[in-house]
Amino acid sequence: MNTPAEIARTYLIVGAAKTRMPFLKLLMLSIFAGMFIAFGALGSTIVSCGVQPQAIARLLSAAIFPIGLMMVVVAGAELFTGNCLILVPVLARRASVKGLLYNWLVVYFGNFIGGVLIAFLAASSHTFALYGDTLAKATVSIAVAKLSLSFGDAFIRGILCNVMVCIAVWVSFAAKDITGKISALYLPVLLFVLCGFEHCIANMYFVPAGIFATMFHGIDAPVLSWSSFIIDNLIPVTLGNIAGGSVVVGGGYWLAYLKGSTNY
Repeated sequence: MNTPAEIARTYLIVGAAKTRMPFLKLLMLSIFAGMFIAFGALGSTIVSCGVQPQAIARLLSAAIFPIGLMMVVVAGAELFTGNCLILVPVLARRASVKGLLYNWLVVYFGNFIGGVLIAFLAASSHTFALYGDTLAKATVSIAVAKLSLSFGDAFIRGILCNVMVCIAVWVSFAAKDITGKISALYLPVLLFVLCGFEHCIANMYFVPAGIFATMFHGIDAPVLSWSSFIIDNLIPVTLGNIAGGSVVVGGGYWLAYLKGSTNY
């Protein structure tokens, strides 16, 4: 197993390389990541649909959702929330701010494409018709709940979420085999879903899925719109995810293991 200090040094190389990835490769891997997270989100909704009590439903949902991040890490894809850690090589002067912003913008856009694509395909294939439209109603209910959060709540839940996601990515570097990587990342992701924290890339599936479900299943939910999605949820959650992943985890581990060090 790699030690925490070894993880930090490894991520300097990995994170810096992400800022120099060719555009088409970066975009394609970003679309894949959005799709993978959406698949995990869809599965988590299906497994928990109609389950009572709600605590058990939430646990089932949390148990399935990490499959998305597992596919990102093991199959190889570019996820915006995980890439918030690129601040580490920037602070260590192994990557530039320009490279960080290039990666974030391309990856965010690609993740959005992937998440919305799976939401549309799930709705148009009538996958949400499972359980006699109960899944469609649950999908709309999830989206409505996310848009009902205040800006402050969405922002703080975004911070808490990406602390967990970036820790999941970070600890996966401790393992030297696939079993260890999956085991390491699984529990932090399970925990953030169980706690109801907010993940901007997952929401690129959850809210569009709710919007598409209203269209294909005739469910009335006037609060759901693309503008309200972006303003009321995506912006505050994204800002929170950046703060949690970059400042808290990335900045924290840079201070702990790399600041002032020449041993990397």
